[in-house]
Amino acid sequence: MKASQFQPAGNYYDKYQSKNPVEQHLMRRFLQCFDRLATMAAVHDAHEVGCGEGNLAMRLAERGVSVRGFDISPEVIETAVKNARARGFEIPYRTGSIYELQSPSDSASLIVCCEVMEHLEEPDRALSILASVARPYLLVSVPREPIWRMLNLLRGAYISQAGNTPGHVQHWSTRAFVRFLREKFEIIKVQKPLPWTMVLCRVRKN
Repeated sequence: MKASQFQPAGNYYDKYQSKNPVEQHLMRRFLQCFDRLATMAAVHDAHEVGCGEGNLAMRLAERGVSVRGFDISPEVIETAVKNARARGFEIPYRTGSIYELQSPSDSASLIVCCEVMEHLEEPDRALSILASVARPYLLVSVPREPIWRMLNLLRGAYISQAGNTPGHVQHWSTRAFVRFLREKFEIIKVQKPLPWTMVLCRVRKN
């Protein structure tokens, strides 16, 4: 698998468990928007692309959604499995790449793809693949630029990279990201929990 297909090793950070009060506030807003959009989708099954430590998948499982997920990192998947079992969930997780998704085996009523697209060198290809497995909803989020980099600079992070988080190779404003999604999807609702853009959308009918 090409290195360009995944987030660089060492750049995984479980922001959901942060002890920083500012980050905790931002994550509460993020999760509130996620819950709101998931409620709008009103589905019974979901597949999380780039599930990380499994926080969003478990959040869906708590709502009675039948959920599964995958991530490129075997170590992160091990953590996701442990986290789920500690909460009493048996969520099917596997190691894989977004570029390997196939219909119908990987299809779900709701595809969740949060904090993934900014790491991909082939976002157009990934978007087409997501459209092929969403039946019919996609819930997706990316950092909102240039606010994301500005906030990094304000906290003194990644100064030599002009505030760009290592591994972020795509940069979208809210308007640009919505325009990108409209190539394959109909936009249902856009949320902007600082510093992200989060969108619920539906596969565009031919």
